[in-house]
Amino acid sequence: MGELPLNINIQEPRWDQSTFLGRAQHFFTVTDPRNLLLSGAQLEASRNIVQNYRAGVVAPGLTEDQLWRAKYVYDSAFHPDTGEKVVLIGRMSAQVPMNMIITGCMLTFYRKTPTVVFWQWVNQSFNAIVNYSNRSGDAPITVGQLGTAYVSATTGAVATALGLKSLTKHLPSLVGRFVPFAAVAAANCINIPLMRQRELQVGIPVTDESGQRLGQSVAAAKQGIFQVVISRICMAIPAMAIPPVIMNSLEKKDFLKRRPWLGAPLQVGLVGFCLVFATPLCCALFPQRSSIQVSRLEPDLRAHIHEQNPSAKVAYYNKGL
Repeated sequence: MGELPLNINIQEPRWDQSTFLGRAQHFFTVTDPRNLLLSGAQLEASRNIVQNYRAGVVAPGLTEDQLWRAKYVYDSAFHPDTGEKVVLIGRMSAQVPMNMIITGCMLTFYRKTPTVVFWQWVNQSFNAIVNYSNRSGDAPITVGQLGTAYVSATTGAVATALGLKSLTKHLPSLVGRFVPFAAVAAANCINIPLMRQRELQVGIPVTDESGQRLGQSVAAAKQGIFQVVISRICMAIPAMAIPPVIMNSLEKKDFLKRRPWLGAPLQVGLVGFCLVFATPLCCALFPQRSSIQVSRLEPDLRAHIHEQNPSAKVAYYNKGL
């Protein structure tokens, strides 16, 4: 068996990203919770394999499957633009287990104000870590900007949850169960743009088709952030809409009336089942390497691109997650 060729493009995902199915296969791999169990030594070994291969060095006996596995392990733990290791709970592979617990608890403990406030705070604290860890570009964000985004999103989520809770007091109990989803949707619209406000100020890197950097674009940042907000809201819909309907029905049955302690774990399990599919499928709604028409970029960047390549019609950027 010969040495592995150097023409495998590991800069791109293994599957065709121009199709929804290809993106779904990619994100089922990226969000695999088993990646959280990998040790630091395993992560470093994968990083070395990837970086060596990119430098033209192939480890003896390395197979194509092993190379792709190393690439996905590397991508699961390191930021694509900065190269820094992402904190454990900020990785996309932590989305299912973390959201399973947090969302399950938000849906279970929605009746009392203190628990509503506590779980909305926990959720926004987790979201702040995820949004920062998976931001697009390599522009630094200050502690003040982080604090503003965090406080604003938490306040927005809690205010939405408590406001809707008071409005739904006299409505059927099933309606009240959907209050957490409304709060999460509202908070996503606040948290993500604020957590990534630096990108809206200085832009994110845009490249040509071959990956050559063309400059920074605020227009691309706006489009990328909008796509992430839509993906996150859609991601929450199955986990926050299906379990409440099921639990509302089950709680009327004698089985759960006699065993009320089963309510929370059952709800968490239902949420987890929904998230296993919703997380990768909703991440796949838009390509990770998104495109934008050059005509929609800033005038100075557009002029710079046309100066280098007059026929350029499309630029590319990492939209973040």
